[in-house]
Amino acid sequence: MNQCFGCNTCASADKPLEGFIRNLPMETSHHRVEGQSTKCGFGLQGVCCRLCSNGPCRITPKAPRGICGATADVIVARNFLRAVASGSGCYIHIVENTALNVKKTAEIKGEIKGEKSLARLAEIFGVQGTDKWDTAKQVAQKVLDDLYKPEYEKMELVEKMAYAPRFKKWQELGILPGGAKSEVFHGVVKCSTNLNSDPVDMYTDCLKLGISTGLYGLTLTNLLNDVLLGEPELRMAPVGLRVIDPDYINIMITGHQHTIFVDLQERLTSKEAVEKAKAAGAKGFKLVGCTCVGQDLQLRGAHYEEVFDGHAGNNYTSEAVLATGGIDAVLSEFNCTLPGIEPICDELKIKQICLDSVAKKANAELKPFVFEEREKQSEEIIDEIIEAYKARRGNVPMNLMPEHGNDHTLTGVSEGSLKEFLGGNWKPLIDLIVSGDIKGIAGVVGCSNLTAGGHDVLSVELTKELIAKDILVLTAGCSSGGIENCGLMTPEAAKYAGPKLRAVCEKLNIPPVLNFGPCLAIGRLEIVATELAEAIGVDIPQLPLVLSAAQWLEEQALADGCFGLALGLPLHLGLPPFVTGSETAVKLLTEDMKNLTGGQVIINPDAKESADILDKIIEERRAELNI
Repeated sequence: MNQCFGCNTCASADKPLEGFIRNLPMETSHHRVEGQSTKCGFGLQGVCCRLCSNGPCRITPKAPRGICGATADVIVARNFLRAVASGSGCYIHIVENTALNVKKTAEIKGEIKGEKSLARLAEIFGVQGTDKWDTAKQVAQKVLDDLYKPEYEKMELVEKMAYAPRFKKWQELGILPGGAKSEVFHGVVKCSTNLNSDPVDMYTDCLKLGISTGLYGLTLTNLLNDVLLGEPELRMAPVGLRVIDPDYINIMITGHQHTIFVDLQERLTSKEAVEKAKAAGAKGFKLVGCTCVGQDLQLRGAHYEEVFDGHAGNNYTSEAVLATGGIDAVLSEFNCTLPGIEPICDELKIKQICLDSVAKKANAELKPFVFEEREKQSEEIIDEIIEAYKARRGNVPMNLMPEHGNDHTLTGVSEGSLKEFLGGNWKPLIDLIVSGDIKGIAGVVGCSNLTAGGHDVLSVELTKELIAKDILVLTAGCSSGGIENCGLMTPEAAKYAGPKLRAVCEKLNIPPVLNFGPCLAIGRLEIVATELAEAIGVDIPQLPLVLSAAQWLEEQALADGCFGLALGLPLHLGLPPFVTGSETAVKLLTEDMKNLTGGQVIINPDAKESADILDKIIEERRAELNI
């Protein structure tokens, strides 16, 4: 619903961006919110079934069963499992491609930038290679072998990756996943017409999919990316629309698969490419980060300062990034690439190239990444983008916003760089938690959407409420892009924190909100949680740690959420998933889950109320730990 009471766009936590979008001459997703403000009540509750030609059937008090006899509980469970399976499939696609790229790089003895990460994985997996390339190949193959197992064969790396008490709990509950790709297939089959009618059984599959998503699609993707692209390093960096430099040929990258850009990143700064750019009238090439792969590049920005200008914004900022006129091409390879960018690209003559066939845009060139042809493809992409630059620059008006964002957001935060900053172990952080200087930790993760108050509104307001209560916030996902553009990841943001957290931040010269990067980095937060729990000697649900996906958006977020529940974490959502038409689903997720995994779902669209609820949980956990 239009949150501006007469304005032509939805509200945004980022007021300068809101004004910029409102005054654009072209339509964006922000303008379309009002036209889609009327929602289907059956869809919101998840009680609409269109799996067969007898339907669509809708469950009402007068019609409590579909024609086949399916109840609201069955229909909701099938719809939810189908969504979680789809979301998990997306993440498994990413880790599969990443592992393949690591393996192929190793086979040609290509550059391994993250040797510490490689050694870490080798130790976890029990791999002993003859050299770093053999080690990398074996590590990648271990991941692939697990992914390709049948559903009835349990993945071997789960026990090696998971925290021992969690693994034991999952084993007791019977939710250890089989081969990740087969689990997706199994889930899709199970929720088809006239097959499974046991809601609890289907929700059990959701937890299995959550575990394989979290440990493989999230955690292992991060660590494999580190192997090829280098470990994150703490640095101050610019963010927002200001990062667009009109003197360069600017390429906006969107998606999740950073390893696809390895060759291109290096080639864009080569003497040959720079000379081509200069011949066209530019100083060279720059990559502009947008969505999750932009945050992944931002995370490792210390390794790519020459080519990476900075992260401009999240999924629902991408249209504004293009509307500046300063972007010459979009390279997309996965989700978070809105269909709404296509007419803007057409109007502003922005070249679109899709690098993964699963994410083909309607009016874009499809050039699927092929590792063996990467050098040739990179050269072709460079030449095509130069031609697009020459055709559009000077013919397309610029609408830059150099005042947007800031120049000193703390980036490069990971489980490794943060621990290194603390002296090589978690004791300083644990001591601060025990003393109460940091009351607890909240992970504010996941997507951005245009509901729950508007663009990033609930995520930003909740974050402010949490840090005001002396709760340290760790972020991952598109929500990070909005929070950083609003200035909460600068050291100056300490002024928004409670007195104890503010003192900690000022002493260490850090912000009260630490950006771990893309949604994939939820896996990094899991590593932090695991290592903290291990250091203290407790299980994860006992930690003063809470999770919020305040403005979740996509099916992938539902798979992420299932991982959070499997870990035993309280999970806050600003909007409910489409399950409220099922009493079984609501009771299971909000109450019964506490007795199963330790997790629970909390639904609340109000920032202050949500922060109070999460604060109370942290206080209870502290009391149980006698701190």
